[in-house]
Amino acid sequence: MGILSWIVMGLIVGIIAKLIMPGEDPGGFFMTIVLGIAGAFVGGLIGSFLGWGTVTGFNLGSLALAVGGSLLLLLFYRSRKKKQ
Repeated sequence: MGILSWIVMGLIVGIIAKLIMPGEDPGGFFMTIVLGIAGAFVGGLIGSFLGWGTVTGFNLGSLALAVGGSLLLLLFYRSRKKKQ
């Protein structure tokens, strides 16, 4: 996937993750995109490690892995921000 595809996927995944886990997070729109892109990367790593596949494009499996990774990063991000 190209960089534009990663940004679009990150935006979509970030929005889905925020819909699943609503709440106030600092960073706004830009942080949603960053968490989505990083979540797609983390989801792909975890999926490939467990043998579930990787994030290869816009398909249902890739979307599920990316959303899962984004939810993990969102949980981590919130836990770190609460401690500060």
